Amino acid sequence: MSPDVTSGAGSAYHLHTEPGDIAPFILTSGSRQRIRRLSALFDTISFERENREFLTVTGTYRNIPITGMSTGIGASSTVIAIVEALQCQPQATFIRLGSCGSLQSHIQVGEFVISLKALRQEFVTHLYAPPEIEAVADPDITQALIQAARQMGVSYHCGLTCTTADFYHGQGRAAPGFTGFDSSLLANLQVQGVLNLEMEMAVYLTLAQVCQYPMRAGGVTAVFADRCRSVIIDPQQATEAEELLCRIGLLAAELLVAQPLSKEHRP
Repeated sequence: MSPDVTSGAGSAYHLHTEPGDIAPFILTSGSRQRIRRLSALFDTISFERENREFLTVTGTYRNIPITGMSTGIGASSTVIAIVEALQCQPQATFIRLGSCGSLQSHIQVGEFVISLKALRQEFVTHLYAPPEIEAVADPDITQALIQAARQMGVSYHCGLTCTTADFYHGQGRAAPGFTGFDSSLLANLQVQGVLNLEMEMAVYLTLAQVCQYPMRAGGVTAVFADRCRSVIIDPQQATEAEELLCRIGLLAAELLVAQPLSKEHRP
């Protein structure tokens, strides 16, 4: 492991993990609570480590070695999690299990969005890849997520996501006490066909394009806010959506076992 990403004791600086602690299938979320919910579905747990916003839980699910990892909110901490995880597991499949706000009128709260591409409006990925690199999901992961959603009978949508650097002005919400709000932001994104807003997806999809390790990435988000009608998901529906989100991710991992990531893999 590179000394630049270690704590000095051989473990990843922020994750506090070492080679062998992280499985090839890594299901991620910004939320530690969601990773707790995910890991409760594991058949066994062999490793657990928590530091700051990062919770890493490794175990098995139906004989598949699998890791659940929280990254915290936003692109910056997500990059840290990905970079450090790859030092411990350099052949990795990342599936983001997130939440989002929908921008199109045909999408309701409690439904799911499978990202095919993402707009890179979080700025951090521009430190790793030039602007012309598209944030595109791995097609095998996308198909596995679609198949999983179909098998579970949930309502889902596939298309373009916008990953932002901020929850307020960056997502068209006026922050009280601050100027600079762009009231046309949501309408402009809707015209572009953007399905949803969130804060991490483009990081996974972009880094997978330029990573020198065999890495692939994709993801699905549960709709917690309908920005067209200003509707917020209620707590019970949110709990149910999180449970489904976790099960979609685990089923997708099962389906992907038949399509292993090769050392030569590039999305």
